[in-house]
Amino acid sequence: MRAGARVRERLGRDTEPSAGVIDSQSVKADAVVGSDSRGFDGGKLVNGRKRHVVVDTLGLLLGVMVTAADTGDRIAAQVLLAQVADAHHRLALVWADAGYTGSLIEYCLATLGLVLAIVKRSDDMRGFVVLPKRWIVERFFAHLMRSRRLARDFERRTTSAEAMVYWSMTLLMTRRLARPGPGRG
Repeated sequence: MRAGARVRERLGRDTEPSAGVIDSQSVKADAVVGSDSRGFDGGKLVNGRKRHVVVDTLGLLLGVMVTAADTGDRIAAQVLLAQVADAHHRLALVWADAGYTGSLIEYCLATLGLVLAIVKRSDDMRGFVVLPKRWIVERFFAHLMRSRRLARDFERRTTSAEAMVYWSMTLLMTRRLARPGPGRG
């Protein structure tokens, strides 16, 4: 049994998630990152890479994909959501921000059998506001930033950068499993 399934089971959840949240995070790249896998995110003004992640409702990682920072969220989401849907057959609903609108919604429903629900902020909201369901993925990114190795992208290859995200998630799950559970200690 996978560690994520053990954490979910320990918390009284089904071992396979039925809902998730998708988002991306742009991070600066170190000098060792080659120009072939680095880009400039004009929205965040970051020269580096982008981590695209899907987490379940507990904040456990379901999938990650690292691309150049200039890669669009919708393009990366098609590939990542296909991988996640293939690995997690019960997944039926994924929440996302407004950056995932357009034809991606129809693609997810028609091709992957996923409902992509866009969580929009209202017009009267100002500044940084964490929206319902989206706080789960924001908490995941905060956890990644606490790992010194992930505060910046130091990896030469994108596969190594993805492995570092999985490594960080493994540490988080290990801590959750080591805690005394409900009714223990």
